[in-house]
Amino acid sequence: MSKIVSAGIGWLGVVSCTLAYLLLSMKVIQAESRVFQSLNIVGGFCLAFTAFDTHDLPNVTANLFWMFIGIYALGRQLRTRNRAGNS
Repeated sequence: MSKIVSAGIGWLGVVSCTLAYLLLSMKVIQAESRVFQSLNIVGGFCLAFTAFDTHDLPNVTANLFWMFIGIYALGRQLRTRNRAGNS
């Protein structure tokens, strides 16, 4: 993979995770929001991808955990909303 493409994907991950934290800290979004979880999922994936490309396995692992925590939280939110809508 091109180093430029890999670096671009990595920077997208940095921007996504940092933006999620900034918006949360400024109370623009809540931790339970789809936006927060989506930004963390995208950021974790992009950072894991770049770490994999550079053979940085501890960083791959940390960012995959970050991504899967976001997927779990988003899935849980969607299931809870669906149950509430069906009641």
